[in-house]
Amino acid sequence: MDRDAILLTPGPLTTTLRTKLAMLKDWGSWDADFNAITAGVRARLLDIVHGRDTHVVVPLQGSGTFSVEAAVATLVPPGDKGGHVLVPDNGAYCKRAARLTQMMGRRATVLATPEDRPIEPAAVEAALEADTSITHVVLIHCETGTGVENPLAEVAAVCERHGKGLIVDAMSSFAALPIDARRIRFDALVAASGKCLEGVPGMGFVFLRRAILDACAGNSQSLAMDLHDQHVYMEKTGQWRFTPPTHVVVALAEAVTQFVEEGGQPARLARYTDNCKTLVDGMQALGFRPFLKPEIQAPIIVTFHAPAHEAYEFKRFYDAAKQRGFILYPGKLTQIETFRVGCIGAIGRNEMAQAVAAVADTLHEMGIPNGNPAR
Repeated sequence: MDRDAILLTPGPLTTTLRTKLAMLKDWGSWDADFNAITAGVRARLLDIVHGRDTHVVVPLQGSGTFSVEAAVATLVPPGDKGGHVLVPDNGAYCKRAARLTQMMGRRATVLATPEDRPIEPAAVEAALEADTSITHVVLIHCETGTGVENPLAEVAAVCERHGKGLIVDAMSSFAALPIDARRIRFDALVAASGKCLEGVPGMGFVFLRRAILDACAGNSQSLAMDLHDQHVYMEKTGQWRFTPPTHVVVALAEAVTQFVEEGGQPARLARYTDNCKTLVDGMQALGFRPFLKPEIQAPIIVTFHAPAHEAYEFKRFYDAAKQRGFILYPGKLTQIETFRVGCIGAIGRNEMAQAVAAVADTLHEMGIPNGNPAR
């Protein structure tokens, strides 16, 4: 194989050569040139959500989950001070949000929804009306466990009507699905470098609404993950409080430049949508069936039912596809056997068509006639 394997995952993902090359230089973490890069990245991130007038953006070392945990800890007062989070749950990452909320001593109420359906704004509204002690809602915009897109604008409107804070996990949607801070009110929105911006993993970032910043002081029980403290220090010094992932930051700066050159969010969404259609059409021609109905499928990652054939075993399937240059993703569902294929990264229609061909070859090698999940 002459090239690196293509990552058909929801992050880390395949990056461009320009992004890779940006990491070849070492940077001093307090150096003025590096601080300027950090400031530039923060400003351009705000531009993507049209948030310069209403929000600040605070970067944080670590994976996206670090930043979700930091956002909840920074915005939601501890349970003994009245913090109470509602987590609408239709997948694995919703469950993770509820778990981390509880582990940090915040009260959490879970609103269960089937994994093959989006969150219902009316159900969120009913939950808020039934329990007025709820202070915040945590919404996963694109539930990566299945690929379902949840109705951000509608849930935000419900939260605004009831005066509740909204924390959005936009890990797999930011920079691809439209998010406009001028039209959608959120207190925090969390994303990361190694997702739809097509940078490398290692840095999260949180958009915080200016109006709630002062009230966040002292909420966090963590030194390293206190977003309020991180913001105050950055505004004062231009520096990160603790050693930043310098190579990740400069790679993200280069990735954002390419994002703008491509045409920004609308162009990225168009490419991912085309990737998704190419994938689904090709896989269905092989007999595979997507887990979700097309109208609720986000063009980020697609969950497929596993073939019903007795010769199917995911590890063999994964290894054979990897030998052909494509890395798939295991399923996240507990009751149904599935696997997932990502549509994001520095790839296009040709790579998706090649991936489908690799799956066809893999089925042939395993002696499976088609991907039909029916028994």
